[in-house]
Amino acid sequence: MQKQDKDFLQRIAAGHKVDVPQGELLRCAGESVPIGYRSELMRLAVVFADSELAGAAGFCPFINRGPGLRERIVAARIVTEKYVHADMALGLLQPFGVNPVLYVRSHAWDSRLDRRVDLGTRRIGGDKRLNVFHYPLEGWEDAVVFNMLMGQATAIQLAEMTQSSYAPLAAAITQILPREAEHAQLGESGVRQAIEHGGGKAAVQAAVDYWHPRVAATFGRIDSAHAATYIQYGLRRRSSAEMLTDWKVQSAAALDRLGVAIPH
Repeated sequence: MQKQDKDFLQRIAAGHKVDVPQGELLRCAGESVPIGYRSELMRLAVVFADSELAGAAGFCPFINRGPGLRERIVAARIVTEKYVHADMALGLLQPFGVNPVLYVRSHAWDSRLDRRVDLGTRRIGGDKRLNVFHYPLEGWEDAVVFNMLMGQATAIQLAEMTQSSYAPLAAAITQILPREAEHAQLGESGVRQAIEHGGGKAAVQAAVDYWHPRVAATFGRIDSAHAATYIQYGLRRRSSAEMLTDWKVQSAAALDRLGVAIPH
């Protein structure tokens, strides 16, 4: 490791922040940051933007499948907020030369793979959405179970960035986090209603069995080099294993409240 990189890590460890680039340069406490920092920062923002775009596009067709008007209003609100969050993420990327208008047109955000495919943590080409957004939703119960489980995972993952060393990212995520956490709560409410009023217990259980391992895979490989670098650069605080453990506890508690079995 070069001395410049060591000095930068010391500044980050001391609580210094990186701000919006000045021209082509990112600076921390007046000094330029390592090239690798810019790459990891952009990767983190792109993964979030792509996941929000793909998530919103995939849920759009299910707005009108809600069993009642209230459910459709909630579903439309979730889709809208995900697009707002994607817009905020693309705003973070603008100083790095990203054109949001062209970016949104660059991929088919509603594209999905065959539902029988299981990518695990293996990434595929194209956009940088989390793998879970490559799988299609099937029916209302499936959609609300997905929102609950993935909403919990998203809130845990985003909480790691509220203290990010990149100040604009920390500020944006601090605004986004409460809404994403609420999406998980709305998902749980939707699952409860599907069980109590729609007689959908079997469909809910089938959806949980399908989505639980795929949402768990969004935390990535335990030995991921990117995850370790995020922590080193102060972009994230905790390891993938720690976040996954938190999610398993939270999701298990929600499933217990709903009387749904936890997949093993």
